[in-house]
Amino acid sequence: MSKDNSQSTQKAATTDEFIKGLWRDNPVFVQVLGMCPVLAVSNTAENALAMGLATAFVLLMSNILVSILRNFIPKQVRIASYILIIATFVTVTDYVIQAISVELHKSLGAFISLIVVNCLILSRAEAFASKNTVWKSILDALGMGVGFTLALFCLGAVREVLGNGSIFGLPIFSEGFQSWIVMILPAGGFFTLAAWLLIINAVQAKKAKT
Repeated sequence: MSKDNSQSTQKAATTDEFIKGLWRDNPVFVQVLGMCPVLAVSNTAENALAMGLATAFVLLMSNILVSILRNFIPKQVRIASYILIIATFVTVTDYVIQAISVELHKSLGAFISLIVVNCLILSRAEAFASKNTVWKSILDALGMGVGFTLALFCLGAVREVLGNGSIFGLPIFSEGFQSWIVMILPAGGFFTLAAWLLIINAVQAKKAKT
């Protein structure tokens, strides 16, 4: 019985490592991290999804490598080492996106390179991957990466639908639809983020009362 309880507890803890990034500790809607790309490239669903997936890939690979090397990296140079690891995978991501779509690469612009300084990735490397096993680091990265991607997509989809009347470039309204141009401008990012934060906080407050 104790063995079964121990396995159940371990399984629950493992599942929690992934789920926490989706909702409870969502990097955008809860921790409010990585706001630069969140607000800058979420003007369309395609850009938001691409940036989210790129960030998730870098987060996953850097978490794995940091966890593997955690006992070999001197504490005095750990931050510099983490940044070097992150920059390596960002460079790989940059070339892959450019090879897949030059237009998408131009749309994301310098924000691909700025993944290097995304505080979400560095914080997970320092706070989690450097202290945990590879498997836990993978689950943590997947949860946070999917949560970040989901948050960006929520912003990008709303802004594109209201700002262009389309989703992934496909029209969803009639020709008479009056688009809200402000939604695809920088101000639209702040409005949409504020609306999502209001909804998320309201749901969490209601859940806390029950």
